Amino acid sequence: MIKRNAKKISIGGYSLLELIITLGVLSIMVIGTIPMAQNAVKRDKEMKLRETLRMVRSAIDEFKRDTFGACPQGAITSVNPIGNQQQPAAPTDPRTRVVIDDCTIFDSQNLDRYPPSLDTLVSGVRVRARGVSLISGSGLSNGSKQATEINEDKEIIKVYLREVPTDPMTGETEWNLRSSYQEKDSDSWDSVNVFDIRSTSKEEALNGEKYSDW
Repeated sequence: MIKRNAKKISIGGYSLLELIITLGVLSIMVIGTIPMAQNAVKRDKEMKLRETLRMVRSAIDEFKRDTFGACPQGAITSVNPIGNQQQPAAPTDPRTRVVIDDCTIFDSQNLDRYPPSLDTLVSGVRVRARGVSLISGSGLSNGSKQATEINEDKEIIKVYLREVPTDPMTGETEWNLRSSYQEKDSDSWDSVNVFDIRSTSKEEALNGEKYSDW
């Protein structure tokens, strides 16, 4: 009976068995880190979504503040009837320095004076400084201006958003819109005004909530 001694196969000082075990452990570790990496990417998108929602909602609120004292109900002219007349005292909110001076962007349904669309926030609206200028021109010295020159009407456009933002969860610029006259869970927008926006994504967040509920 011939006996053969089994030789131990080695590669670079490691046996084949040791290499197989090492590769197996590494494979398990790699597979285990994939969900962590996916969650990290998802968490980053969620942070961007929250930031985007906060930015747009702030722009909507800023637009709303600038409508204080603008375009009384029933006004149909393109210019704020207040015009060059003395404007009402500025509201207690110090964040608004201008009043919207274009009445054509508001229709009879938009009684709350929220922006008619997201595009309005991007294209901007004509505004006028609040209150009456305390500066008056004497015209007595070189380079000075007359009061009529200082109060000359100049078109000022205020933009509230640089662009319609992209939804980080869908990669699209489409959003679920809701007017101030709709319930929170409304399925479609009534096109009256833009009171709030939400993601169109149907997916769930890491905390179990739906992105469309944020």
